Amino acid sequence: MKRKERKERKEQRDRKLAIDRYLSGEQVTTIARSMGYSRQWVHKWIQRHEGADDATGWQQSRSTNPESSPRQLTDEVVEAVKMVRLSLYNQGLFCGAQAIEWELKESGIESVPSLRSINRILSREELTHRRTGSYEPKGKKYPVLVANEVNQVHQTDYVGPCYLNGPVRFYSLNSVDLATARCAISPVLNKAGQNTVDAIWSSWCRLGIPNHQQVDNESVFFGSRQFPRGMGNLIRLCLLNGVQPWFIPMAEPWRNGVVEKFNDHYRGGFLKRVTMQGEEDLREQSLIFEQKHNSRYRYSKLRGQTPQRALDLSRHTIRFPESVRAPRYPLPKPTTGRYHLVRFIRSNLVLDIFGERFKMPSEATYEYAVATIDVGKQNLSVGIDGRTIAEYEYRAR
Repeated sequence: MKRKERKERKEQRDRKLAIDRYLSGEQVTTIARSMGYSRQWVHKWIQRHEGADDATGWQQSRSTNPESSPRQLTDEVVEAVKMVRLSLYNQGLFCGAQAIEWELKESGIESVPSLRSINRILSREELTHRRTGSYEPKGKKYPVLVANEVNQVHQTDYVGPCYLNGPVRFYSLNSVDLATARCAISPVLNKAGQNTVDAIWSSWCRLGIPNHQQVDNESVFFGSRQFPRGMGNLIRLCLLNGVQPWFIPMAEPWRNGVVEKFNDHYRGGFLKRVTMQGEEDLREQSLIFEQKHNSRYRYSKLRGQTPQRALDLSRHTIRFPESVRAPRYPLPKPTTGRYHLVRFIRSNLVLDIFGERFKMPSEATYEYAVATIDVGKQNLSVGIDGRTIAEYEYRAR
């Protein structure tokens, strides 16, 4: 017999004995003292006995859990979570709690549960198993930029804010050439205006000017959601120098995975190991770390070569800026060139261009679309897998 069952039977015998003694005329205090219980315990079971409808049911223990919970999820909400999870899974999409929450909000369901509640539902319903084998999206091809040649694609990202002794607060604009793994580190005290222009220009002076510059959706790169067609510093600088900017999908930082991984290396191998006292020291040590990375670190994707050695063997002619002095902010409005945004189109069929929304055809549902703005033609075209699905007039301002 299990210990819990033995304990329950002993307690039931004690309860019956206490009631029998009480019914035979003994005092409550005497019963409690002799049996090792409190007077409240004896009174409790007297009340249970007097209010019982049957002769033995009153002896049973009762659950102390509330009969209902105001925070308990309804059956409809639980079923909605299960159905959305199944739908996402069958489409080969991300189907974790965050993805489910997004879908529930877009579907218009009332009282969307928290991420914690969704995770509890998934665990209770045994819907936490992962796909077997490698992850292969079904029909959700991502438009990856090809980077077979030097400076074909640069991935760029800001790290920070970071802090030095003093204290000195700064950011670091880190860029990586995908073909050779060469890096450029450009620290700035803030990201506004001329500082970002200087940082990008500085990286080009050392890496060379790329064909494509891939970044995330930080406003310092594209401008402002209040003026989505205004073309921010990076867009203007790139277009004025024959570079095509690319903006990865919102909330998908892994699409900038190479520079994100380098940022981890930068934090662990540089910020945590090198002591710097001020801005001048920061710039000097950043260049030292950059040169060390490019000349000494070896990569398996480069067959054990260093980034600098890979560049030397490529014999590629690099295009550098004509001057080491960056253009002055504010930059003029470009009249030619193209820039691109990769966006995942959800069930609401909305394409978000820096805050401006465009309705997409139904064939775009759950697909990655490339939105290309041609400044010269004043045109916005949207394509999926190389096929144009929508076009709009788009006058940059």
